[in-house]
Amino acid sequence: MKRLLLPIFFLCILATTAYPQTFGFKIAKLKYNGGGDWYANKTALPNLIQFCNQNLNMNIAPQEAVVEVGSPELFSYPFVHMTGHGNIVFSDAEAQNLRNYLISGGFLHIDDNYGLDKFIRKEMKKVFPELEFVELPFDHPIYRQKYTFARGLPKVHEHDNKPAQGFGLIYKGRLVCYYTFETDLGNGWEDQEIYNDPEPIRQQALRMGANIVTFALTQE
Repeated sequence: MKRLLLPIFFLCILATTAYPQTFGFKIAKLKYNGGGDWYANKTALPNLIQFCNQNLNMNIAPQEAVVEVGSPELFSYPFVHMTGHGNIVFSDAEAQNLRNYLISGGFLHIDDNYGLDKFIRKEMKKVFPELEFVELPFDHPIYRQKYTFARGLPKVHEHDNKPAQGFGLIYKGRLVCYYTFETDLGNGWEDQEIYNDPEPIRQQALRMGANIVTFALTQE
């Protein structure tokens, strides 16, 4: 099984001031089968990356990669983001590959872009049949990185009059997958003119995204 050395990526972050061109890494968007729009929110990750680089002194490559669920290239990325509105299907081989990635040190952030929930819960059961998504308490470290979110996830867009919720899959004490639901966090990362969200809401979304990236790269 391949293993990720996430502490190396953390050291790269710390070294970016002295060696900005030497210590860079990429994050990726997950491409999946089933017909859902895995490619949604085209400006979201570039904007989040720019925010992290400018405000957290990270040195993430400015454009995200695209990686398929079953690809061995998945192990090249310490942080993978997944979004969409529709259907998702993981084959047995893809589910096993994603499981191996996550238990080896990788991190998956799933952002429901509205309509993803009923599909992703079923498919993640193929990846971790022994685990259930649990709602993370507001005092979880993911809400208390550089930016503090005392009430959990910010609410970017309203759909069903439900509160924003953050769920996790925890494997042997480690958060391997963080699922943001009823928040539209990725929409908040998009260019302002796409949704015309007020700038304070966009900033809250970007700050929460930065917390997620920081937590993913530094948790033990």
